[in-house]
Amino acid sequence: MRIYDPNPATLRALRGSIIELVLDVPNSDLQALASDPSVAAKWVKVNVRDYFPDVKIRYIAVGNEVNPSGGFETAQFAPFVLPAMQNVYRAIEADGLQDQIKVSTATYSALVSESYPPSNSSFRADARLFMNPIIGFLFGYRNLFDAMLDAMYYAVEKAGGPQVEIVVSESGWPSGGGGGAATMDNAGTYYRNLIRHVERGTPKKPNKAIETYLFAMFDENQKAGAETERHFGLFHPNKQPKYRLSLN
Repeated sequence: MRIYDPNPATLRALRGSIIELVLDVPNSDLQALASDPSVAAKWVKVNVRDYFPDVKIRYIAVGNEVNPSGGFETAQFAPFVLPAMQNVYRAIEADGLQDQIKVSTATYSALVSESYPPSNSSFRADARLFMNPIIGFLFGYRNLFDAMLDAMYYAVEKAGGPQVEIVVSESGWPSGGGGGAATMDNAGTYYRNLIRHVERGTPKKPNKAIETYLFAMFDENQKAGAETERHFGLFHPNKQPKYRLSLN
């Protein structure tokens, strides 16, 4: 189901429903959300966080059928679509919902030229300045894990192995020994986020779970070398767990 503005009565009626929802940001709101991240954060709180997950919001469509050369009716909103998307995404990310609620925009089909045969299609020349940065934002890498893994996939493909599957044999974060970043809180956050993230794939291979192994099982308190090397364990040397993790 899609609603074109965050109508409170409709959102309340959807509480507890199995219906999945596309929630629009109206074009009239784009400039305010693009200009001020705090406005976007408030919009997300009032219209998303106050209802989710009771309301199964799956996508946020930031703007509807904005055509940069289609006359004043929608062209006036074109400069605000991408920055509004970015601010809404950051607000969603700040709430830890970026893997559950996707941020995009509803495009206008007339932005495509030569739509038949489909293989000849491309964006109109006058639409590329509008659409290319949006696509770059949607496809862009937001964490080093995905960038490193996809870099390996591209390299393997170029070496003649397009069907080779890559397994992440170790990934971890130290809980000590490395200054301010190596803390129990940061390490626990990394492991919990990684466990959730690998179910969803990378930009190159979306929706394909990544077989990943956490490094390491135990702290190696007698290991030589850098102090951080002794603090990668999920368990202390006495077998007591360091973090609350769910692998289900």
